[in-house]
Amino acid sequence: MGEILEQFISYLPEGGEILDLGCGSGRDSLNLIQRGFDVTAIDGSKELCELAAIHIGQDVLHMQFTELDFDEVFDGIWACASLLHIAPDEFEEIFGKVIKCLKPGGVLYMSFKHGDFSGFRNGRYFNDFRTKELKDIINKFTELEIIEIWKTPDVRNEHGEEVWLNVLVKKIDDEKQV
Repeated sequence: MGEILEQFISYLPEGGEILDLGCGSGRDSLNLIQRGFDVTAIDGSKELCELAAIHIGQDVLHMQFTELDFDEVFDGIWACASLLHIAPDEFEEIFGKVIKCLKPGGVLYMSFKHGDFSGFRNGRYFNDFRTKELKDIINKFTELEIIEIWKTPDVRNEHGEEVWLNVLVKKIDDEKQV
């Protein structure tokens, strides 16, 4: 995730506030904290929150995406392989809550498995996307502009041919618009 994390960071102010949405073990939160960012880490699994808190040396909020209620707090949101667990009928509502968390000018990184699948794999729900489908959803949110959408192969050896869809979007700063 190094190159992608570097790309995300390049859009953020030094020491900015970041929401690690679905932080899991806290791997990326720790990296961001060590780089001087103010990180709020959240996860839907109580057990992962407890483990991540030990790993990153700070509290991790146990919270579901439906409970998000931050209002323009974060310069960046890191949603690495987390929003892909939202069912299609809930996606736009939750995506709206995520966007509300971003400050104007803030940047969101998110990643999804590339494809058409929606359903359970190994006991967890997955919602894969194709590029056009994801662009269509993003474009419904007029406060967003797409920075970049690109595909990458899965870096884990045991996942062979899987392809990831990576997305960077920016929340438009109304004050800077002409």
